[in-house]
Amino acid sequence: MKLIAFKYRFYPTNEQALMLAQTFGCVRFAYNSALGFSKEQYDLGNKTNYNDWSKNLTLLKKNADFSWLKDVSSVPLQQALKHLDKGFKSFFKSGFGYPKFKSKHNHQSASYMSNGFKWDESKQALTLAKMKQPLKIKWSRSFNGTPSSLTISKTKSGKYFVSILVKESINQLPIVNKTVGVDVGIKDLAICSDGTKFNNPRTSNKYAKKLAKASRNLAKKKKGSHNFNKQKLVVAKIHEKIANSRKDFTHKMTSKLVIENQVIGIESLKVKNMVKNRKLSKHMHDANFGEIVRQLEYKADWYGRTVSAISQWFPSSKMCSNCGAMYSGEWSLAIRTWSCECGVTHDRDQNAATNIHIESLRLLVA
Repeated sequence: MKLIAFKYRFYPTNEQALMLAQTFGCVRFAYNSALGFSKEQYDLGNKTNYNDWSKNLTLLKKNADFSWLKDVSSVPLQQALKHLDKGFKSFFKSGFGYPKFKSKHNHQSASYMSNGFKWDESKQALTLAKMKQPLKIKWSRSFNGTPSSLTISKTKSGKYFVSILVKESINQLPIVNKTVGVDVGIKDLAICSDGTKFNNPRTSNKYAKKLAKASRNLAKKKKGSHNFNKQKLVVAKIHEKIANSRKDFTHKMTSKLVIENQVIGIESLKVKNMVKNRKLSKHMHDANFGEIVRQLEYKADWYGRTVSAISQWFPSSKMCSNCGAMYSGEWSLAIRTWSCECGVTHDRDQNAATNIHIESLRLLVA
């Protein structure tokens, strides 16, 4: 049994949209007030945790100036504090991603546990706490089981989505006698040891002119005006189109790799370090390296495949996949082909994919 998230678009009534707007605002307030309280206490030499934030939120609810916090369900407010707690734990563990204050201008969301909504399986009706009517959801696919939690979100373009977490059993894919090494890059998004190549769609470049024009028009509008908000929506829709196109291509590519191969060898990439290169950071973000690895790992776990990650310091490009000798000359990204002393001429990316394949299999049996 695996926990799977099913995401659907829904269309709230005016009354529901108003309640969701209040909920998003209260969730944002609960999160920001807890983060601010944590910073204040830290400056005084005190450490805080989830219990302290929860007590502080209770005090705020009793304050007449913040009585509007009682108008929404308490479940998403408590979940906001748990998300902050998770964010701090992740920061202390990795040293990256210190929690930031949430803005009302960004993507909005609210999470509900099972005690914050009602699910009627026979009618496929989902009703949130404090709401009289179920949400009008576009059921694009079905699921079995009872939702354990869900997240309501609103994009910058004004679309509403619900992501439902359900525990389901997944049928394993049949075993195949094929393994592959995958080298990700910018020129070609992924190069496989079996010769397969996935061209980089360069989604950002495809919409660059359209986005630039829309952004220039936005800059000419008076901030906060009706025309400014209309144009802001246009820009948001273009960004959403870019993100959706990138996500769709990544899903199709990773699914193909998982379906066709029993073992997939990849590099353990440190994307946060890679994007520090200013000349390549935009292209690396567009390539979606981190998401490629994430999808390969969870899909392999679902369908009975194996992902074998090699060290990021393994010299996959500079090592001859034929004899194991190392390239001795000066090395740069400009070098796309090179010849080894054994007489073999290598395509840089294809050679890297082959070496990744060999090393990933070695690690599995080591």
